[in-house]
Amino acid sequence: MSKAFHQKKDALPTIALVGRVNVGKSTLFNKLIEEQKAITSTIPGTTRTSNEGLLLWRGSYCKIIDTGGLTFEDEVLFEKEILAQSERAMKEADVVLFVVNAAEGLLPQEQELAKRMRRIITKPVVVVANKADNKRLESIAKNGDWIKLGLGDVYPVSAANGRNVGDLLDHVYDLLAKRKQSPEDAEIREEDTSIRISLIGKPNAGKSSLFNKLIGEDRVIVSDVAHTTREPFDTMVEYEYEETNKEGVVEQKQATITFIDTAGIRRKSKVHGELERSGIQKSIEAIEKSDIVLFVIDGSETITQQDMQLGGLLEKRGKSVIILINKWDLSDDNSDHKRHAVEKMILRHFPHLDFAPLIFTSGMTGREIHKVFPMIMSVWKARHTTIGVKSLEYTLDRITKAKLPSRGKGTRHPKLLGLRQIGSAPPVFQLLVKYRTSLHSSYIRYIENRLREEYDFIGSPLIMKLTKMKR
Repeated sequence: MSKAFHQKKDALPTIALVGRVNVGKSTLFNKLIEEQKAITSTIPGTTRTSNEGLLLWRGSYCKIIDTGGLTFEDEVLFEKEILAQSERAMKEADVVLFVVNAAEGLLPQEQELAKRMRRIITKPVVVVANKADNKRLESIAKNGDWIKLGLGDVYPVSAANGRNVGDLLDHVYDLLAKRKQSPEDAEIREEDTSIRISLIGKPNAGKSSLFNKLIGEDRVIVSDVAHTTREPFDTMVEYEYEETNKEGVVEQKQATITFIDTAGIRRKSKVHGELERSGIQKSIEAIEKSDIVLFVIDGSETITQQDMQLGGLLEKRGKSVIILINKWDLSDDNSDHKRHAVEKMILRHFPHLDFAPLIFTSGMTGREIHKVFPMIMSVWKARHTTIGVKSLEYTLDRITKAKLPSRGKGTRHPKLLGLRQIGSAPPVFQLLVKYRTSLHSSYIRYIENRLREEYDFIGSPLIMKLTKMKR
């Protein structure tokens, strides 16, 4: 059976940034895409998984890939994985920017990388001497040893202050034109209307393994080392599915989904170093921009305080949620009885997420990954559900007849005057209550539960707003 989902291959021409550690590739990447997407620091090896972004120049777009810094030393953590990602980026790219440090001479790592380039690619390579922050460094860069690499002219730039970056981009766009790889006009590029989905969880919950399975390719580095993923990484996937319309006719549809792998989030007291703090902050920002969150819980362990804290984080943000019990293949007992016990445990620890469906998965084996996509579409539909005024009036009448509203702190018995939906994504309801009366929170919860029984709000929180009226 063929997969109903596949990675969305952008037709944009691609530029790859490659080079050794600490030459400023991520700073240059952020400058070119005009946002602080990649974490930058003076710590060697800050970037591990390649970053991707859109570059706009001359009114046209290109895709740009920022790769991890190379050392060509086997004992360096994730060196082999970063090298493999760099080689893949070079093969994918239409133009490669070989970034070096203008303030330093030619190093053995750069000679080794140039040698590898000649073996695997036959496309334009531009040597970019970064950190040429003044005329003296610019002159040194132009007359430096990098010409010995045999890769053509050297372009001195400063990612920090933008020096000569425009000239570099002019040259790159001219190279793309010669290769008949025209950048896409900004006016005709479609706005991103994809469903944005973040994977969140504590360190080592298996988010990156799941992410790779969901996009159908090993794009992010997976290891047992905590906090391997340092910054969010996103990839678009196209999912083909069937949907029955109001006339009962089955239609073929396609959805574009952007999956975002985030850094593991843990309590502030457990966080060590600026890199981890920056990664967690970017993960929280990714959650804010998402429609749906895949909350990944390690099924081979008991629920921890870190899991509880993440559950609380989701409660305050009005996001739709799907809970993935990962590493289910490692469980000593994965019988139905054990599954039901885990479901009860999840409900006990996360009562505020009782609307979230559970899927028992394995990022290593791909177990039940095929269930995630249909569930995403169900949750997406529920998140955007709108209910008419007449239907809600009828529902409220049935609710009050089944159970009278209970009194809150006030002395007068409450009277419900109306219920209407005033928003979606997530659904927001306004409950009209008689003036000078109050409604007990348990009754509000009762109304919410009845709405869930009447209408399909799977995976979506419901926001209830009380308004007191004088009629």
